[in-house]
Amino acid sequence: MRLAVYGGSFNPPHPAHVRACRLACEALGPDKLLVIPAATPPHKPLPEGSPDAMERLALTRTAFRAFPEAEVSDMELRREGRSYSSDTVRELRAAYPDAEIVLIMGTDMLLSFETWHEWRGILSEASLAVLPRNDGDIGAIEREAVRLREACGAKIYVLDETPMPMSSSDMRELLASRRGAGELDGEVYARIIRKRDYGAKPQLDWLRERAYSFLKPTRVPHVAGCEHEAVKLAERWGADPGDAAEAAILHDITKKLSMPEQLQLAEKYGIVFDALERGNIKLTHAITGAALSRDLFGVTDAVYGAIRWHTTGRPDMTLLEKIIYLADYVEPTRDFPGVERLRSLCYEDLDAAMALGLEMSLEELEAAGTVPHGDSLEALRWYGKDN
Repeated sequence: MRLAVYGGSFNPPHPAHVRACRLACEALGPDKLLVIPAATPPHKPLPEGSPDAMERLALTRTAFRAFPEAEVSDMELRREGRSYSSDTVRELRAAYPDAEIVLIMGTDMLLSFETWHEWRGILSEASLAVLPRNDGDIGAIEREAVRLREACGAKIYVLDETPMPMSSSDMRELLASRRGAGELDGEVYARIIRKRDYGAKPQLDWLRERAYSFLKPTRVPHVAGCEHEAVKLAERWGADPGDAAEAAILHDITKKLSMPEQLQLAEKYGIVFDALERGNIKLTHAITGAALSRDLFGVTDAVYGAIRWHTTGRPDMTLLEKIIYLADYVEPTRDFPGVERLRSLCYEDLDAAMALGLEMSLEELEAAGTVPHGDSLEALRWYGKDN
């Protein structure tokens, strides 16, 4: 029996991991293939923002879900202490006494192999199968393989196939800079964004595609216009343009839902509407939209608040909350008496624009015979005074 083992931190797991495993599987023809995420990698600490071991296990299982030959194992997660390969090999040898155990690794792991814990013991119990990480690595692999064979009697397979040029550190950098949706497996990426692991921020085109699917087609131009205006206002007033875009993209995500559907979401997320909110989707959608955005896309507190307060406003709003409130009001598709005056004021004095916008909104409600929400009245009192 041949047992192939592919270990690592998988932080996060990415397509190059899967490709390397496939290439090794094709070359070695193992009877069993184990993919084993480390609980506590021994060589270097996990970077800040990394998920815990169980979450990395879940991500790895998701990444390898379309590779049925690979069994993702939690055996290192069940052990205490550092995840030494020597301990894993001993555990596998006890379970499979007659198997050839083959550890799959890349160039860097082979070249640093003699720094591994009990590396000679590993070579006495297991073979190595080495894939080049980059073009041109084969020469270095072959030289090191010859040296270890002569020095230790190591059994080493050199697999002359180059995996994808991708690393977990590259992926972490992409995720933190609103990229990576096209590089990672779709379900892995969505889960990372939902959990906001690695300081991840959603790639905006990816977020638009998903958020727009919740909207009526007629609402998309408004949401796109709100995003455009929010980014401009963020740049004018020193807010994060990415956060402004994210909040604007999501601000109307539940707008098309009926009141019974709004109430179902409220029950799911533990939201208690007041009497006025229960009769007005314009009020409820801001509250359920913030909750759904957090559930699906892991929005930060800042973005959550901007979505939550974009309809009524509130006293002493954050900069981002004011930006989204006003961008929703004056985005380019809006056309009503006084919009140009309000639009200009947004770039001159944000608090004065809030006071004018709230005043205009309340006048509109009064003309329609609609009772204003208390949050809006309090907000107008706040922004109508000299702050």
